Amino acid sequence: MLFVFNENTDPYFNMAAEEYLVQNLSEEVFMIWRNHNTIVVGRNQNTLSEIHYEYVKEHGIQVVRRMSGGGAVFHDMGNVNFTFVVNSGDDFSNYKRFCEPVIGFLQTLGVTATLSGRNDILVDGKKISGNAQYMHRGRVMHHGTLLFNASGDRLSEALKVSEDKIKSKGIKSVRSRVTNISSHLKSPMSVENFVEKFADYMVKNIPDCRYYDIMQHEAEIQKLRDEKYATWEWNFGYSPKYELMRTKRFPAGSVEVYLDIAGTSEIKAVKIYGDFFSKLPVAALEQKLMGVRHEAEAISEALSGVNISEYIAGVTNEDFMTLLF
Repeated sequence: MLFVFNENTDPYFNMAAEEYLVQNLSEEVFMIWRNHNTIVVGRNQNTLSEIHYEYVKEHGIQVVRRMSGGGAVFHDMGNVNFTFVVNSGDDFSNYKRFCEPVIGFLQTLGVTATLSGRNDILVDGKKISGNAQYMHRGRVMHHGTLLFNASGDRLSEALKVSEDKIKSKGIKSVRSRVTNISSHLKSPMSVENFVEKFADYMVKNIPDCRYYDIMQHEAEIQKLRDEKYATWEWNFGYSPKYELMRTKRFPAGSVEVYLDIAGTSEIKAVKIYGDFFSKLPVAALEQKLMGVRHEAEAISEALSGVNISEYIAGVTNEDFMTLLF
């Protein structure tokens, strides 16, 4: 098995690296990697219903969709990720095979962990690892998280359940109580030291494990990153169809917006209600949003030159954008 120590912390590159390894190499692989401030959503999830959009935008948190299913997770540099790629389709859904070595490593640090349910690793009843899988032509990719000293505040805020009503056909995340591995160690340890010990343990305990430099494929992975994983179409546009209702009270009155979003993320129906006054018929404003992608830049462009206050008195264009997002 090849051992890859991936030092890149760009989430788009790392998602592309996983896909490249499973689809282009023939040998089995074990990889350790980390992402800088990122929300990773599952393959079948509605991105906007999983994230606290305003918080994510304000704090520069990146959002990326992965190839595997399951729920959304928050990554920062205190979270360590691991990936297995094996040539055994029979191991799809066999979470025990891939989690047991990780549990064995944690035991060497004096941390007693257990596999719970199908795909979580727990310590003292709290989650320290979530796992998911993807299969391509008989090759199974299994990847998981290890919360070492991740920011709990950022995790909860970035994935905060919105008060807005979003009816999505996508898979919803199940929020669990989580804890950091560092809180259960007998002696303090840096995340870098943890990664080093993890790598050393896995290399020694995986038969015929040898180092492999993934950067020899940097150009191909970067191309996949740029053309797929760093695109709005993949990370947001791929979301299943959904309905969105948002209500906001402004000094001039309350405004309700109902959007029906197609699987392509285009607005296929829109209705605006409220106790506001208007100079021009609000139906004309609704028409301007029809067929527009539900994305801030696209809507801003569609409303360029439009004075929202003529349709919703007392509401600026900026106000209206905060209502939609």
